[in-house]
Amino acid sequence: MIGDTGEQLGVMPLREALARAREAGLDLVEVAPTANPPVCRIMDFGKYKYEQAKRERVAHKKSRSSELKGMRLSPKIGEHDLQVKTRTVGSFLKDGDKVRVSMWFRGREMAHPQVGEQILRRMAQQLADVGVVERAPLMEGRNMIMILAPKKT
Repeated sequence: MIGDTGEQLGVMPLREALARAREAGLDLVEVAPTANPPVCRIMDFGKYKYEQAKRERVAHKKSRSSELKGMRLSPKIGEHDLQVKTRTVGSFLKDGDKVRVSMWFRGREMAHPQVGEQILRRMAQQLADVGVVERAPLMEGRNMIMILAPKKT
């Protein structure tokens, strides 16, 4: 038996333990049911559950899984548009997310996949300080896909 302030009260019958808990206006909670004899504690169970839920909420807020963001480009992309998209991908990487950059080929553009690959490699080179190429540019149907991951700090 453990008291409400954390002191050990020793081994006692269940009736006496319940009486002490009622006296203090608190609950008798079984902490270690498998121990011999079982260990019980006098505490405010509602307050305990509330604080436990609060700790879990804070832990959940702090944990963050990385997402896979996407960016689509075309081989005919203009220089300024490429710079804007590169900056956006850089901000995703700084936030700790992986980025799937896909080059999207239409019609006759399929005849020149090297143009798209050059653009993707140039983007990877410009983002070398914040990200690493996890998967090199590779054709998948009409798309060429490259995956960038944030650099470990």
